[in-house]
Amino acid sequence: MRSSRLLSILLLLQTRRQLTARELADELEVSLRTIYRDVEALAAAGVPVYADQGRAGGYRLVEGYRTRLTGLTEQEAAALFLVGMPGAAAALGLTAETSAAELKLLAALAPDQRDRAGRLKNRFHLDLPAWYRDAETSPQLSAVADAVLHDRRVRVRYRRWEEPREVERVLEPYGLVLKNGIWYVVAATPGGLRTYRVSNILELTPTDEEFERDADFSLAQFWQDHLEGFDRIRYTGEAVLKVSPRLAMKMYDVSFPALVKAVAAAVPEPGGSVVVTIPIESVANAATTLSRFGDAIEVLEPEELRTELRDLGQRIRDLYS
Repeated sequence: MRSSRLLSILLLLQTRRQLTARELADELEVSLRTIYRDVEALAAAGVPVYADQGRAGGYRLVEGYRTRLTGLTEQEAAALFLVGMPGAAAALGLTAETSAAELKLLAALAPDQRDRAGRLKNRFHLDLPAWYRDAETSPQLSAVADAVLHDRRVRVRYRRWEEPREVERVLEPYGLVLKNGIWYVVAATPGGLRTYRVSNILELTPTDEEFERDADFSLAQFWQDHLEGFDRIRYTGEAVLKVSPRLAMKMYDVSFPALVKAVAAAVPEPGGSVVVTIPIESVANAATTLSRFGDAIEVLEPEELRTELRDLGQRIRDLYS
C-alpha cells in the first residue's frame, strides 16, 4: 500500500539521514518514478524533505525533524534492542516483520540514542541452543505460530515416545515456548492443556475453526508450573555420592546442574573430598550419567546403583578385552 511505503520512506530518511532515489527504490523494491512521486507526496503533505544536488547528494529531512508515528518513547525503543531474537524471528517466519520493526524502533530514537541502540545490538547476542546441541529444525513451526496468533484449531499427526508412536490430535494452540533451541507448543485438548514438541509434529492441517482461549491463561506461569511438575515426575529417587577432591575443585567446568549445586552447598571432608546427595531419574539413567566421571565419583548409595555401575564397567571391559 502507498501509505505504508510513504511511512517507510519517512522512517528510512529519519534513520539514515540521507539516501539517493536509487537507494530508496532498491530498499523498497519499486521504480525510480515511484520514489519521485512518493517524495513529492510527502513534501505536499508538509514533511520537510529536500534533495541535495551533486554526486554526494540525495534526499534528506530538515535537521531536527522527527516523526512520532511509532508511538514509542526513546527508552522503550532502546530497551527492545536487548530482547531481540533474530534467530527465533526467522524460525517463526517473521524476518521481514522484524526488519520493519527495527526500522521503526530506530526512527523513534534521537541521533545519540540511535548510536547507543546500535551499540546494544552489536555488543549483545543471544545464543539459545545449549552447548553440544544444534537448534532443532521444525518445519511446522510457522504454521503453528500462525494458529497461535489467530486462535485457530489445527489437526496434527504427532510422534510421541510411547506406543502407539504416531497419533492424531486436534489442538487449540495457546502459545509457543523456545527452550534451549527447542520449540514447544502449549495447546488445549479434550484432556486439558498439554505441551507438544513442535519438531515431533509430522503433519499439520490448518482449519478455519476459531477457539476461545481462557482469558486467565498465563503462558509464563503455565510453563513454570510445567517445569516444576516435570521435575517432580522425572526424579524417582536419590543417590549419595563421594566426589573426589580433583573433581570438586573443577565444578565450574561440569555441565551437571544437580551435582554442581550439591557440591557448592556441601562442606568438604578432610582431604578435600565431598559427600553429596542428588536426585536421580532412574538407576539406569544415573549409571550412564555418572559413568562419564570415571573414578572421580564413587556411589555410596543406593546399592542398586553401585551394582549397575559395576555391571556397566564389566560390560565395557568385556567389549574392549
